[in-house]
Amino acid sequence: MRRLNRKKTLSLVKELDAFPKVPDSYVETSASGGTVSLIAFTTMALLTIMEFSVYQDTWMKYEYEVDKDFSSKLRINIDITVAMKCQYVGADVLDLAETMVASADGLVYEPVIFDLSPQQKEWQRMLQLIQSRLQEEHSLQDVIFKSAFKSGVTALPTREDDSSQPPDACRIRGHLYVNKVAGNFHITVGKAIPHPRGHAHLAALVNHDSYNFSHRIDHLSFGELVPGIINPLDGTEKIAVDHNQMFQYFITVVPTKLHTYKISADTHQFSVTERERVINHAAGSHGVSGIFMKYDLSSLMVTVTEEHMPFWQFFVRLCGIVGGIFSTTGMLHGIGKFIVEIIYCRFRLGSYKPVSSVSAIVEMVLPLRHSIIVKSEQ
Repeated sequence: MRRLNRKKTLSLVKELDAFPKVPDSYVETSASGGTVSLIAFTTMALLTIMEFSVYQDTWMKYEYEVDKDFSSKLRINIDITVAMKCQYVGADVLDLAETMVASADGLVYEPVIFDLSPQQKEWQRMLQLIQSRLQEEHSLQDVIFKSAFKSGVTALPTREDDSSQPPDACRIRGHLYVNKVAGNFHITVGKAIPHPRGHAHLAALVNHDSYNFSHRIDHLSFGELVPGIINPLDGTEKIAVDHNQMFQYFITVVPTKLHTYKISADTHQFSVTERERVINHAAGSHGVSGIFMKYDLSSLMVTVTEEHMPFWQFFVRLCGIVGGIFSTTGMLHGIGKFIVEIIYCRFRLGSYKPVSSVSAIVEMVLPLRHSIIVKSEQ
């Protein structure tokens, strides 16, 4: 009984076979079929390689939501060189809540030479070239996100030459923690001192002829410091044409959560517009000489996630390529063979000249006449 049930099951499974086998004796090969098969296999190989390269690649997905975190602190990472001595300048932050953050909380004043060494100039030139390409092709930002922690440190390299020239500039670097409200980070003449109505700078003790706010922004970012990320103001250099000159940067900061296969960080992107003018009270251009960075935070938060094609989708696409090419080449080969046979048949029929009706009648009448004469003689 078990053998009978097994035979019935096997016969039922054989009837359900959707891929019937054709004996080799019934299979006819041709040169045209071999050529089409060779083209099909070559196309399948090329498309499979291209599909595998797409499978290995990743892309960045952007999602937007409202930023609900207002209680945490915002970190500002700073590395700016000003063409004035350190005892003549002061840097601090004043926000809309009238909270002053002094530079002593996290910034370091380092006397340096404003002119860069050859290696540093090459670094700055490459950084400015990348910035110009980023302004033209925004898709390069995805490449920078993917290469975070891989492209190395983007900070200004140390001087490779031992210059005996005395320091004529001040490098202000470090980080500050501020409230997540709009504020103003500025570098101006004199050290900052607290004031009941805000704050003030001791500028009266500095000679006016020593004012020179030519500066170079080697790095400026908000949030967690992520090596490899290039920010909009990195590599910026401004040369002052007058002692009384104001440089203004209006910055809009966007909270950003970055999730890639290498890192996961809470950082911030920002956009910036620049303005510079000479202070001339007689001409109506009022203000204070210095470098002012007014920042404001966006209410939206961006989540940037690196995604990869799942294996099942790659397998389905691969099956579609193979099956589609087999079906398409089979249909094209059948259609082409049918057209060739029609043309060949017409050509063979056209090779025989048509017989005229008169000659056909004559050929039919003569044998009949000859037979009639023979019978009459008999």
